[in-house]
Amino acid sequence: QVHVVESGGGLVQPGGSLRLSCAASGNIFSIMAMGWYRQAPGKQRELVAVITSSGSTNYGDSVKGRFTISRDNAKNTMYLQMDSLKPEDTAVYLCSALTERSGWLWGQGTQVTVSS
Repeated sequence: QVHVVESGGGLVQPGGSLRLSCAASGNIFSIMAMGWYRQAPGKQRELVAVITSSGSTNYGDSVKGRFTISRDNAKNTMYLQMDSLKPEDTAVYLCSALTERSGWLWGQGTQVTVSS
């Protein structure tokens, strides 16, 4: 089984930056891809960014050019660097890991609030 735990959320002013981390544990060799999703109150869960085991990345249209997904294989950790944050980026950010056996597995989420 794989477990993922997010950290790094908080309150930031518009235009500011924040970096989220997602630490994976367990059967990490079964992970095919990892990603960040977000969910704001009253809205559907939205793709933020995904990175595959080969390093390919994909971003949601609303964050392209502002957010960067990366990973450190030695630390079993994925990151999301968020720059030029906007109030509409406010949401719970969820880390996820895709495994062949169990599909997408989710963390508990970390709150990001962009407000002055």
